[in-house]
Amino acid sequence: MVPRKKLTAAARRAQLIEVGRSVFAQKGYEATSVEQIAERAKVSKPIVYEHFGGKEGLYAVIVDREVELVVSVISEAISTGSPRERIEQAALAFLTYVKDHPDGFAVLAHDVPITASRGNFSSLLSDVAERVGKVFAVAFKDAGYNAKTAPIYAHALVGMVTFVGQWWTEARKPSVEKVASHLAGLAWMGLRHLPDQPAPIGKR
Repeated sequence: MVPRKKLTAAARRAQLIEVGRSVFAQKGYEATSVEQIAERAKVSKPIVYEHFGGKEGLYAVIVDREVELVVSVISEAISTGSPRERIEQAALAFLTYVKDHPDGFAVLAHDVPITASRGNFSSLLSDVAERVGKVFAVAFKDAGYNAKTAPIYAHALVGMVTFVGQWWTEARKPSVEKVASHLAGLAWMGLRHLPDQPAPIGKR
């Protein structure tokens, strides 16, 4: 019988992160235990505590990595192109993340522990919307609109893409490329005809 090769500390840490992401995605934070993670990784519980200090520490590392990945891909997507292209690229980047990293998206979309200070889905959306808002602000200024209102529309777009992404994980069709085009078309048609000072419908 060939003895099992012992993993380096870095490799073991990476393995636990991968396993933990999968378990948290399936069960959510509260329903996941260190025992379950250790069993899935085929290690003892002390190994998990040694690397992360416990369930919350492992969860925090996983969420931080997912948040940085999402912010990174969307920031890159909106860095070039026309305003409309950037909207579609942002939507496509997020939806592609949803498709290619289902466990990561599930972890972010699950309820988080009350003690978590960062990393819930709301904080993720705020990070993304802040970056999108900066792009919108430039586009609004160039078009003669009030750039200070850009965060409103940035959060609206990010929220729309997020909930569509959650729906898409169940529907799995049409393709993320087609969904992104629909979202961009909806957002862009609204932005193109955006009044400088929109008034309540009843007062028009």
